[in-house]
Amino acid sequence: MIRSRYTPLLYLCAFVLIGMAGIALFAPWIAPHDPNLVDLTQKLHGPSSAYPLGTDQLGRCLLSRLIYGARISLGCAVLIFIASLAIGLFVGTLAGYRGGWVDQLLMRLCDGVMAFPSLILVLGLVGIFGPGLKQVIIALMLVQWVYYARMFRGMVMTLKTEAFIAAARVNGSSSWKIIRTHILPNILPPLLVIGTLEMGWAIMDISAMSFLGLGVQSPTAEWGAMIHEGKSYIRTNPELMIYPGLAIMLVIISFNLVGEQLAERFGVSKTMK
Repeated sequence: MIRSRYTPLLYLCAFVLIGMAGIALFAPWIAPHDPNLVDLTQKLHGPSSAYPLGTDQLGRCLLSRLIYGARISLGCAVLIFIASLAIGLFVGTLAGYRGGWVDQLLMRLCDGVMAFPSLILVLGLVGIFGPGLKQVIIALMLVQWVYYARMFRGMVMTLKTEAFIAAARVNGSSSWKIIRTHILPNILPPLLVIGTLEMGWAIMDISAMSFLGLGVQSPTAEWGAMIHEGKSYIRTNPELMIYPGLAIMLVIISFNLVGEQLAERFGVSKTMK
């Protein structure tokens, strides 16, 4: 059970994340306006009853764009995490359990990817694939899986030397059964910690690519793209950058604090990158 002094913070951050997920899921019913509806007669208006957070340089509702932006930012982060985790879990488990030349081959592949700074490698891949959300997602998947692979390899190599694994082998259990029934359940707590911490990284990466003009393209609403569009108005209308920036900061801090609490609870190292 989580110690009581951590419970309020954990509950608060979990509430924020659940709320954001609900906003993203029910965006069409919550948003007061079409996020891409251009009305130049309403451009750069302040908050009002019709536009609670005001409008942007094209007269689009800022609140509606923030709500729909949550769908892109959170949805893509979940997709990147699940895909990268699946690849990393498969590669890391295979390398750690089989060992030998299989381990050497897969780890040299990981070393080759990790030889480059992750952001530089993502920029290079996006430069090859071309700008766009799908290209950014693919590039981030191709880079992120190596971190999971190396971490899961270490966990599996430690677990396979345990006495209960040796007992399972003596009892005639197949390698797949040992992995499925003995190894994977023992790496679920670290997986939960990694998931909460890495979601924040994924959101920040997606927003950074969109801010650079390489990710989400106009007129699609996404938090990083909104900051990119609002930077020209930072002196006259700073709220165009402040609102999406606060949304990104709130979600990332919430994910990180939840991850910190879960790492404390399960005794898991928080360092991965």
